[in-house]
Amino acid sequence: MLVRDAMSTVVLTIGPTHTLRQAAALMSARKVGAAVVHDPDAGIGILTERDILNSVGLGQNPDTERAHAHTTNNVVFAAPAWTLEEAAGAMAHGGFRHLIVLDGGEPAGIVSVRDIIRCWAPARQQVPA
Repeated sequence: MLVRDAMSTVVLTIGPTHTLRQAAALMSARKVGAAVVHDPDAGIGILTERDILNSVGLGQNPDTERAHAHTTNNVVFAAPAWTLEEAAGAMAHGGFRHLIVLDGGEPAGIVSVRDIIRCWAPARQQVPA
């Protein structure tokens, strides 16, 4: 199975000056665990629920903290034609749970560990024990 078959095509894109509270509200409303941060100066990055949680856990104010300060800009991108094994390997190697999927240089989706598990679980259940 390929990344294109598992990825979510709901791509929440925010700007670098969104506050963490704004980002969290948008992520919650769309039921996604990550937002693509489009920064004209830094390029494409990702802000995850874990990034927001870490900030709040440090006592930072989500109403004043900006997305750009918590965005991962050194991003590993997936291609729609990657296998799920390639995506899972990249996640395991990098220690992250989301990959932005680029198609023609533009975000086309996000694939998460949860997306991969959903695809693999039915196939794994059919294997005799």
